[in-house]
Amino acid sequence: MSEVGKVLYTAKTRTTGGREHGASRSSDGSLDVKLSIPGSGRIGTNPEQLLAAGWSACFESAMGIAARKKKITLPADLAIDAAVDLNLAESGYFLRARLNVSLPGVDREVAQALVDEADKTCPYSKATRGNIDVAINLA
Repeated sequence: MSEVGKVLYTAKTRTTGGREHGASRSSDGSLDVKLSIPGSGRIGTNPEQLLAAGWSACFESAMGIAARKKKITLPADLAIDAAVDLNLAESGYFLRARLNVSLPGVDREVAQALVDEADKTCPYSKATRGNIDVAINLA
C-alpha cells in the first residue's frame, strides 16, 4: 500500500493513438507532443524519451535538495545523461535505465554522496527501484 501524504501536484494528460500514431497533451496545454515508434523516422517522441527526460530532471532536483542540506553549491554545468532502453525477451517487453551524472569540480566522494542521496529521494528512482535494472554512474 502506498504512503498517504499531501498532494503537491497532479499531472494530467490525455493520450490518443498510442505510441505508433499518437499524441499526448497535458490538461494545461504546456505539454503537447506527437508520439512515434523509436526508429520509425516519424515526427514525434516516444515514452522512453519522455521517461528519460522526466527522470533526469527530477533526479537533478533531488541532487539540488541534497546539496542544499549539505550546504554545497552545485556546479552550473551539472548534467545528467539519461538512457532508457526498451527491450524484448521471451517474457515480453521490459525497460532498463542508466543515469550518467556529471558534477565537474566536485570532489568525487562528495559527488557520490549527493548522487546516493538523490537516488533515495527522487520519486522516479523510488518508482523504478526493484522494477527495472538501473545503473547510476558518476562521470
